[in-house]
Amino acid sequence: MTEITPQALLAELHKAAATAASVVAKLDDSAVASPSELPGWSRGHVLAHLAGIANAMARQVEFAARGETVELYDGGYEGRNREIELAAGHDAAQHRASVDAAFARVLAAFDALGEDGWSAPISYRNGTAFDGGLALWRELTIHTGDLGTGFGPETWSRTFCEHLFRFLEARVPEGIKLVLQPLALPQLTLGSGARSIAVNGMITDIAAWLAGRTPTLGSLRASEAADGVELPELLPWPSGAPATK
Repeated sequence: MTEITPQALLAELHKAAATAASVVAKLDDSAVASPSELPGWSRGHVLAHLAGIANAMARQVEFAARGETVELYDGGYEGRNREIELAAGHDAAQHRASVDAAFARVLAAFDALGEDGWSAPISYRNGTAFDGGLALWRELTIHTGDLGTGFGPETWSRTFCEHLFRFLEARVPEGIKLVLQPLALPQLTLGSGARSIAVNGMITDIAAWLAGRTPTLGSLRASEAADGVELPELLPWPSGAPATK
């Protein structure tokens, strides 16, 4: 697997933000009010969340640069949910302004990090600014797909998929070892249980399944001891962030 450096991550953040912003720019009021790919959420909810997580991660990094830490969301996850509900009904122009401002703020915060700044502590998962950057990369990439206008899992890069494999290993149930077999790529093992289940398919489809999204390029095949089996039910999203939204 390719190791992600801070500079490579910074480039990915700019790319993911640009992609998300380009999608948001094309949405009109009707599109914003329409359902997203997330159950119970309109596209407006997703846009409010994108702006919210960008602002939240921006302040993580801004405080870290001063040698301080602060909770991810003002008011915790209850405050997060309240703000999403309040902003979800905004019109397209309001969402564009909010998203653009939030993206500008968070990219400026990461751009300002010096070489040592990436290791500065943040409160999010008791990690570092680098961990916060990885989280923002996940949020921008996955939720852009959740808008349902293209840019879904089929567009995810191999590097991003492999990052998700590492991050989402925590979803593998106890007692199971998942042997991921992406087509035309080396296999990868997640978990260490006694039961070995192989999952075969496109790398983006495997990553989508692990992330709780719908595979888009084909069907995944699971097998145990050479017999076809159902895909195992995964554990919740790793603690420290909302489960699927």
